[in-house]
Amino acid sequence: MRKPARTSGKTETGASPEQRLRRLRADIDAMDEKVLDLIASRARLAQEIAAIKQATGGNNFYRPEREAEVLRRVVERNPGPLSNEDIARLFREIMSACLALEDSMRVAFLGPEGTFTQEAALKHFGHFAKTVPLAAIDEVFREVESGSAQFGVVPVENSTEGVVNHTLDMFLDSPLKICGEVELRVHHHLLGGGEDAKAATRVVSHQQSLAQCREWLDANLPRLERVPVSSNAEAARLAAADPATLAIAGDSAAKIHGLKILVPNIEDKSDNTTRFLVIGNLESAPSAADKTSLLLSGKNRPGALHRLLAPLARHKINMTRIESRPSRRGMWEYVFFVDIEGHIKDKKLRRTLAALEREAAFLKWLGSYPKAIL
Repeated sequence: MRKPARTSGKTETGASPEQRLRRLRADIDAMDEKVLDLIASRARLAQEIAAIKQATGGNNFYRPEREAEVLRRVVERNPGPLSNEDIARLFREIMSACLALEDSMRVAFLGPEGTFTQEAALKHFGHFAKTVPLAAIDEVFREVESGSAQFGVVPVENSTEGVVNHTLDMFLDSPLKICGEVELRVHHHLLGGGEDAKAATRVVSHQQSLAQCREWLDANLPRLERVPVSSNAEAARLAAADPATLAIAGDSAAKIHGLKILVPNIEDKSDNTTRFLVIGNLESAPSAADKTSLLLSGKNRPGALHRLLAPLARHKINMTRIESRPSRRGMWEYVFFVDIEGHIKDKKLRRTLAALEREAAFLKWLGSYPKAIL
């Protein structure tokens, strides 16, 4: 890691605090001008790239593997004192602004406004993308399949409560590919319109959020009715309209609906994290660190699952997740959603998939994509 860069200003011996502040602020002003010039130069380069793509008939301006490589590089070279997460966020917004000069980005997400899914979409695409809220996961898939949005963002699993089955089931029939993933640290707050929770009679939230805060609610608000609703944003809307209703939601929902954070961070697990998938018609090229997602079913014979997974062990491919779901094609038939490390264009992975296909009754490649960054 590089050593932190020093400022160019020199502190005169015996200078007063006011003089030192003036000198440091002058250094910052000079540095701001250089940063502005560099950002403008980067934006012009982005415009040149867009012109070349348009002249050659290309219309794919967003490349997830390229953005992942940029973010990994700046995180690796980060000298501090800003955290890696802060540096990644800054560069994400710069890339988002430059990409907006090339093409407008329309991203569908599981709404309404103020959900964690919207936060995940903005974390991945930046605030220069246009995020479009939709009422259900299947609507997000349809919006992208129809071409009304270039990409969609949907939740797939939570570190505390497990998978989101509706998302997995949509991949059975959808032609869309997974072209990215987002991991979002989820903090749940108790929200209300008043100063405290004394007048409340119920607490509302999405059923997943209620489950993720179950222990805290048992210990602190055991007498309040718990009412599951369609989303945390909807819970915040209800709390804003009714003084007797409290909501569990995040920062964005609190700001949108003008609610006070009565108790912050009430999730039972401090490392509570939700994973989201970015879906689209794009096939991501290899990056330095990728995942591949598959949909598998075994042949109806003894040891089918062992036979199905044996090629992964034989070729030393790391499996990071496996989940079973009813196939919806026959009673007691199941399919397996599998995440493995690597990209489909890797030679070793191609050999592994060829062996898997020989053992599988059904195999569907759902996409290869960069691993989540921070």
